[in-house]
Amino acid sequence: MKGITVDGDSTVVQHRFAVVYAPKRSRGRFSENCVFLCESELDAIEEANVEKHLFAAKVIGPSKSSEGQRIYYLDDWIDTSIDD
Repeated sequence: MKGITVDGDSTVVQHRFAVVYAPKRSRGRFSENCVFLCESELDAIEEANVEKHLFAAKVIGPSKSSEGQRIYYLDDWIDTSIDD
């Protein structure tokens, strides 16, 4: 995500793979309760479920919003489509 700098020495805010609940994929940040962290990119892809609006993604976080919520920023959606 543009504008987000991750401190390589920090273990708090990190790039992570996740499954994100997103009825509309137009948002750039998500509340912690919509983000399900995964161990790997493959795990995120396997847990994704388009019918349930669960999409594999690379996220940055957690971070604290101005409202005091823990949030994750979208780095990129992971394309789970398989070309035949």
